[in-house]
Amino acid sequence: MIYAVLITAGAFVVRVPHPDWRPRGWDPAESTARPMQTDQHVAVGRAMRTPQFWLLWIVLFTNVTAGIGILENAAPMIQDYFPEITAAAAAGFVGMLSLTNMAGRFVWSSVSDYVGRKNIYTLYLGLGLLLYLLIALAGGSIVVFVLATLVILSFYGGGFATIPAYLRDLFGVMQVGAIHGRLLTAWAAAGIAGPLIVNTVIESQAAAGQEGPGLYTVSLFIMVGVLGLGFLANLFVRPVAEKHHASPEEVERLTGSGAARSSARAGSGHGSGPVHRVVALALADVVVLGLAYGLFQTLTRAVQLFTG
Repeated sequence: MIYAVLITAGAFVVRVPHPDWRPRGWDPAESTARPMQTDQHVAVGRAMRTPQFWLLWIVLFTNVTAGIGILENAAPMIQDYFPEITAAAAAGFVGMLSLTNMAGRFVWSSVSDYVGRKNIYTLYLGLGLLLYLLIALAGGSIVVFVLATLVILSFYGGGFATIPAYLRDLFGVMQVGAIHGRLLTAWAAAGIAGPLIVNTVIESQAAAGQEGPGLYTVSLFIMVGVLGLGFLANLFVRPVAEKHHASPEEVERLTGSGAARSSARAGSGHGSGPVHRVVALALADVVVLGLAYGLFQTLTRAVQLFTG
């Protein structure tokens, strides 16, 4: 119920900007596209027949699988690595992972605006691979373990936040929402594969008599391989071939008249009345207070990781 109210309030305050609105200080004459950014458009049906779509499907699948692989078993994992960790401290660790997951969505997606989407996914997958290796080979230090897992989860969040921009760069804006919706099947598949892989391996290792960190070593190496696959898929991403671009007539047919759309926006879509401002402020207060409370609770418990 609370979720429904917050989502409805958020949708209510979303407004279409005035057609003449521009970001402060932005000069379109100085705007230059990066090599991987297109000014063309690709329809959703055609996008799904391009190798770029399926390469990004693999990229998102592997990034999410690796993130869920840790998040799914975070509390028992840290207690198996470090038996002195209490249940409360383990809960704080899970909270810290959630915070870095959230922070990664802001930080890494913003960094991608400057370094490019392909480069940032090279970081997510390449450094993530090395961090999984670090946990498998040198995870006996709690500082190493915590820092490595926090960075991995920040990449998990960053990967989610960056993929819509990656799609826009490759396929244009015309039907990027529909393309993104279809690509999210990779998230659904990873939500099954990640826990299934890790839990199956843990159960088999426990049956073989392993305990402590030994329960996770095999699954960590599997995740290294998974991220390696995503790393290679990302390397093969290239701009979409011209033959897949929509013609001006197809763009007009699928989007409607630009003049009519601008008129509709100018007539009813932009602006923000008193009710919208009140709802927006109330919603912001709820979100900020909720985050502040969650942050306080998480840090209070997480400090036990290092103080005992």
